[in-house]
Amino acid sequence: MPLSAEAGWNQTAADWSLMLNLGEGFGLWTPEGRLVATTIVLPFGGRFAWIGMVLVTNDFQRRGLAARLLRHAVDVLVKRGLTPMLDATPAGARVYEPLGFVGLYGLQRLRAPAASQPASVSAAPPPRVSVRPAIPADLGAIAAFDAPAFGAGRAPILAHFLARRPERAFVAEASGRLVGYVLARDGRAAHHPGPLVANDQATAIALADRALAGVGHPVYIDVLDRHETLRAWLAGRGFVPQRPFTRMAHRRDAPFDDPERVIAIAGPELG
Repeated sequence: MPLSAEAGWNQTAADWSLMLNLGEGFGLWTPEGRLVATTIVLPFGGRFAWIGMVLVTNDFQRRGLAARLLRHAVDVLVKRGLTPMLDATPAGARVYEPLGFVGLYGLQRLRAPAASQPASVSAAPPPRVSVRPAIPADLGAIAAFDAPAFGAGRAPILAHFLARRPERAFVAEASGRLVGYVLARDGRAAHHPGPLVANDQATAIALADRALAGVGHPVYIDVLDRHETLRAWLAGRGFVPQRPFTRMAHRRDAPFDDPERVIAIAGPELG
């Protein structure tokens, strides 16, 4: 937590525990036992694994520690037959490209001091689509809808988010069939909706509208660049760009996920 808080990142102890329980963490320590650098890998479905939480404490930066840990993570994953994936900041991309990572598409973290102001664009769902609160019994349908969009199953992460902020979880249905969902989590600095997965942007906006209703404190949401309609709607709610990310794959030029249906990601550390 001190490393991610020092960097201004949004993770909580619950996020660290989730990632360490589902994945594998690597760290670098001083001889005195001080943890000064970290990374975590999360495997998904025997196809790919996410690399996240690449952190180096301030007084140990610019010594090559991030690149050292990243190379170790990549070597571990390649030996296991998994494609390494990550979401990179512009500075991170300059480190990752020489290691064989290829940019796939862009994302933008949007931030609002609160999401309670009304939007300037309608949030009505498409005809015959309804939005309701998600309940634990929906988890199987959410996971089944999510897997082909994300590119692998991630039911434990979805279950964790649904249990963590159930009042911010919603599903969209048409004729009794799931056509979208949104989950969320609390953060150290801001509320964080995501993942948001839907068959179209109108459904995504309707889900986001419900998930953001009444949030009176800072909010982050990580939206794919291509979803301009949703981004315009969020701008009407007071969201402004905070930082860009690039989704990258190791020696692969095609994503595992479906960028048309993945509207907002779970977070750059989770995919």
